[in-house]
Amino acid sequence: MKLTSEAERRAFELGCAVGLGFTQPLGQMRPGSAGRILVVSGGDRDIERGLLEMGFVEGARIEVLHRGWLNRDPLAVRINQTMTVALRRCEANAVLVGPLLERDTGPVAPLGEPLVS
Repeated sequence: MKLTSEAERRAFELGCAVGLGFTQPLGQMRPGSAGRILVVSGGDRDIERGLLEMGFVEGARIEVLHRGWLNRDPLAVRINQTMTVALRRCEANAVLVGPLLERDTGPVAPLGEPLVS
């Protein structure tokens, strides 16, 4: 994985330091998977600011609910089990996600894996 910004490098190092290890952009997660936001960092400051204003903050729990037709835009996600938001893939890729912590509860699949009911 190529880390292009200082914020992404910092989030990756933080994830490794606390034993999280695996991180990925929100745009690559599958429906039914969940994780914790490690960092919001994109090349476009307007996108970054908009995401932060919507509640995409470090430590927030995030779950992927749905992808658009043919796995394209939009991507529907739930933040902190309270708010549902639809994002374009370029916006979702500005959010770096790590796995859930042990204290997190609820029926979710591991990072990147779909939830099987």
